[in-house]
Amino acid sequence: MRFFTLSPHAPFRLDLTIWVLRRQAHNQIDGWDGKIYQRVWQYEGNRLEVRLWQSQTGPTPLLEGEVQGNFVDEQAVAWVSRQLSWMLGLDQDLRPFYAMAASDLRLAALADRFLGFRPPRFSSLFEALSNAVACQQLSLHVGILLLNRMARLCSNDPETTDQLVPFPNPSALLQQETARLRSLGFSLQKATFLHGLAEIAAAGELERDNWQSLTNMEAAQRLQQLRGIGRWSTEYVLLRGLGRLDVFPGDDVGARKALYQWLEEKSAPDYIQVTRRLQPWQPYAGMLYFLLLLKRLEKEGYIQ
Repeated sequence: MRFFTLSPHAPFRLDLTIWVLRRQAHNQIDGWDGKIYQRVWQYEGNRLEVRLWQSQTGPTPLLEGEVQGNFVDEQAVAWVSRQLSWMLGLDQDLRPFYAMAASDLRLAALADRFLGFRPPRFSSLFEALSNAVACQQLSLHVGILLLNRMARLCSNDPETTDQLVPFPNPSALLQQETARLRSLGFSLQKATFLHGLAEIAAAGELERDNWQSLTNMEAAQRLQQLRGIGRWSTEYVLLRGLGRLDVFPGDDVGARKALYQWLEEKSAPDYIQVTRRLQPWQPYAGMLYFLLLLKRLEKEGYIQ
């Protein structure tokens, strides 16, 4: 076992950030028991079990963690630290957002309520795209259920339903026939899309570093060339996979409903109206998307 620490800029709250990352209580890839975040990764052929908790709050927040596995060296710990820093948005400077929110009473109330939240990102572009495909035209509850099943299948332990499982790497998913994915509840079309994404990822075309310098438009054009990736999935991946905080997935029905309720409007805006209504809060429309999600999670009793 090896220990490590992460030092996010204040303010920071791990619980809020993790809940937006995992979204649903039955997520078996991103674990949270109220105090400790747990994640399992396959790294260089080794299984790494990671636990992370917040030991200090206030002006000098501190995260502490541990990594367990058959072989855990300094390189593995450094890789885990980089992954967590990316996923938890520790590199994000939100001071301009809070400065903007301070001048808007409605947004300020929401931002203050969830002070310390940091916008999370999926561990990889492949994971972001897989989440998008799994959740297309389904409830979030069902989409995450399917992802749990896929992860268990690829971990060669499909019967285990009460333990964390690593999100499958592309090669593990490619070892599963389309028929096996269909048996989990995926449609033939989605199973085909997932296989196609795994092939592209295995070829190295989804390496995160190669996408960071792209503009939103350039990244969107590349994403929409992938089979199964339309407008909603593209915006979802831009926000949750690449951390583009000026993106609000306008085709997300639940997000649109949350937006018009927050604005106290009588009818839900369409895609074009969403874009127009969000202009006052750019370039942080994506932050509003996340804060409205937190508002729902709070209402459902998951966070305090």
